Order: sequence, then structure tokens, then C-alpha cells
Amino acid sequence: MLRETNPLVELSNKTEISKASVSDDDASLVSSAQNGDLTAFELLVNRHQKRMLNIAFRLIGDNDEACEVVQDAFVSAYKNIKKFRGQSKFTTWLTTITLNFSKNRLKQMKLRQNRIAFSLNDTIRTEDGEMAFDPPAKEPSVLDRLVERDLQNHVQECFKKLDGAFREVLVLRDMHDFSYKEIGRMLKMREGTVKSRLFRARDMVKDCLKLTTGDL
Repeated sequence: MLRETNPLVELSNKTEISKASVSDDDASLVSSAQNGDLTAFELLVNRHQKRMLNIAFRLIGDNDEACEVVQDAFVSAYKNIKKFRGQSKFTTWLTTITLNFSKNRLKQMKLRQNRIAFSLNDTIRTEDGEMAFDPPAKEPSVLDRLVERDLQNHVQECFKKLDGAFREVLVLRDMHDFSYKEIGRMLKMREGTVKSRLFRARDMVKDCLKLTTGDL
């Protein structure tokens, strides 16, 4: 059962970690990585890849695409690690990179869809005549099988209906507990705007879930 005040908190399954200790640990590893220690960067990848994948998946809605986005994000982070000045947490910097790659991938996905010049219901002309188009079945991803299928799938469908600007603040705040200040820095907006969009996004998701699952 979801909480009435915030229906997404129960779904986040966040691990409670001291922000101070994470910051200290990351700072040490980042410093080593900036000095060319590949092992240190690999430890950063292992520490944050699951969180980045969750963010990318929530924004994109496709596990395979999200995996590619996160891989590209870490490659970019590795190439630009020396540019990180520690003016924000490493996770904030890394999440910003992941957000940018996710947005670009969404644009690419929409372009690909727009380039499809035929209907899936149209027949395909071959040397032997015509045959119906039979697309391969898309098996559920590993991530889809691991999540709580019913409720999580409903939430993801509601996420997809949100405009990207509302989806981003909801994922970053309610699913990953970034502060308003951190979100504002990542999305380049004032904290007041973050709070306003979050309030509206929560209401939209609540309304959507009520339609699909009944009263919360």
C-alpha cells in the first residue's frame, strides 16, 4: 500500500546511507581517478551504476536504451574526470551527465520512430508474393522481472505520461532523494521552480494511479 502523502517513497527502495560518508568516500576515489587510477574509477562505477541505471530507466522507459545511456555517461565521466572541481557532489555531477545523455537518447528514439515509413499492419512484398509483417516478440527485460510487477509497472506507465520536466524532478527527488538545491543545479532552475514542479508531478502521478489501481 502506498503512503497517502507521497505514493512514490515506498517504491524507491533506497538504501539509507550517510551523505557525509558518501561524499568523503567519493572525494577520495575521485582524487585518485583524476591522478590516473583506473581501479578507483571502477570502484566509482560499481558504487553508482545501479542508481544511474534506475534514473535513466525511469526517464526513458526502456531497459536496453537505459543501459547504453549509462555506459555512455560513465565513459564521458571518465574522459572528463579531471574537469570535476568538487563544487558539487560527485553524484550530482554524474547524475547531470546521465540526465543529459537520457534526454539526447529520448530525442534519438523519437526520431527513429518518426522515420518508420511503413505501417506494421502493411504487407511486405517479396519475390514469392506478399506476406504479413511479423515483428519479433519482445521478451520482458531482467529489470522488468525483478521489480514488483503490478504496482511498479503502473507507476512506470504513469511516469511515461508526465512531461519530461516533471518526470525529472520526481525521479531525482522522490526516487533518489536529491536535495532541492542539487536538483536545481542539475536542471539549471531555481529551487522554487523545482518544488512547484515536484508538487504538480506528485499530484499527476497520484491521479494517474487512482485511475489504474483505485483509491490510494
